[in-house]
Amino acid sequence: MPASRQIIDLRNLLVERFQHPPALAGGQISIPLLERATNGGLRKGAITEIISANMSAGSALLIHSLLQIAQRDRFFLALIDGRDSFDVQSVGAGTLQHLLWVRCEKASEAIKAADFLLRDGNFPLVILDLVLNPAEELRRIPATNWYRLQRLVEPAPTALVVMSRHNMVASARTKIVLENQWTLPDLSRENPSAQLHFKVRRAKTIASALG
Repeated sequence: MPASRQIIDLRNLLVERFQHPPALAGGQISIPLLERATNGGLRKGAITEIISANMSAGSALLIHSLLQIAQRDRFFLALIDGRDSFDVQSVGAGTLQHLLWVRCEKASEAIKAADFLLRDGNFPLVILDLVLNPAEELRRIPATNWYRLQRLVEPAPTALVVMSRHNMVASARTKIVLENQWTLPDLSRENPSAQLHFKVRRAKTIASALG
């Protein structure tokens, strides 16, 4: 089933269950893990790019933390899974009630899904996860696509988070580098997400590059 059809069907289910979907007031979403890195939280009406060069361990932990916050604060989170890699068994049923999971096989499908969801405007937080998509796929995304997503998110009550292993979103308001080097003992700790380390870089100070 095409991603856009899945989004429409799932959105209809949400409308049936919640006539007025919970949404966050204010101009940003408070994320304890990112408060220092983002000066308070993820800003709505803007793109935040999170670069996780060391594959997917850190980004997966961050996604899980964001899902827990969505459950805690009762809002819907949309996860656009660019490589159909999200482990749904790793989160509880209560958390899944606040998740719209869009499963894609290619980066181009994920970009189209992000376009659709931002036009929809019913999700305070949209995550575009491209961490496992090959670099050659990401190189084929025209720069104009990122600027179109920027224009769509600017008037929306939505924070758009783009996750990848590469620095590529020139229109991102904020770029955050996830700096962890993970080992098996790190991942086996009781709360490994607390070990996440971030470094902030502004979009205007970094040249876009795919390695």
